[in-house]
Amino acid sequence: MYPLRGLEGHFGGVSYFYQQEHEKNIQLQIQIDELNTRQRITEDKLSETKKLVTEFQLKLQEAKAKVEILINELTQEKTVRLEASNKLNQISADLEQQKVLRQDLEKRLNQSEADGKLIKDQMKIMAKEKMDLVDKIKNLESGVNDVELGKVVVNTDKTSVNQSTKWPAKATNNEPVKSEKKIESSAIKSLEGKIIVVNKEYNFAVINLGSKDKVSVGDEFVISRAGKLIGDLKVEKVHEAMSAAGFAVDLKDLIKENDLVTQKIK
Repeated sequence: MYPLRGLEGHFGGVSYFYQQEHEKNIQLQIQIDELNTRQRITEDKLSETKKLVTEFQLKLQEAKAKVEILINELTQEKTVRLEASNKLNQISADLEQQKVLRQDLEKRLNQSEADGKLIKDQMKIMAKEKMDLVDKIKNLESGVNDVELGKVVVNTDKTSVNQSTKWPAKATNNEPVKSEKKIESSAIKSLEGKIIVVNKEYNFAVINLGSKDKVSVGDEFVISRAGKLIGDLKVEKVHEAMSAAGFAVDLKDLIKENDLVTQKIK
């Protein structure tokens, strides 16, 4: 009888141990199922994230392409403007030469006044030729202003034609403080954006505001960084989601990408 009791105790211990292992296996299986569920959820989220990243990359590439197009267009316009400026400089040099020739002619006319009536008649003829020359010079100046400058004007507003054919003049040593006060008085916050590209060679910047934001050619923006005012931009070219704006030459080393731009109230 005693050996049977020993076997019963042995089988009871084995049964208890088996039951414990079985319960552990069940708990482990539950944990594995939970981990598998979490893994599927994580994989779904990762897949969704990858889709978003892919979509964002496509949009970024599209934006870069638009920026390149805008930069190329504005660079071409700057090149035309430089060519026109060179022509104007050449014409100005020719006019200076004409002035020198005219002054020399006047001296000769003054020296020949005492040579008699014939000389005086010749002087009258030469004076008439001189007036004709002056009229031609004036007509030449008028023709240059009407024709050549028309090639580089971006803003068709008559009140801003002169401003659109040249860059803003550099500030003198006494002007920066006045300029900052003027900026502070006009920089009422309205439409805000940022600079995404700076072209120091042709002195213009591309901002992330365009026609969809009601931006127009001739609009002015104030540039700032960390609450500090830097200078002004003036819009010269507008696309749907971005615009190109020129700035003064002395600002090209101050302006940076991601600087804040705030539209001036007209």
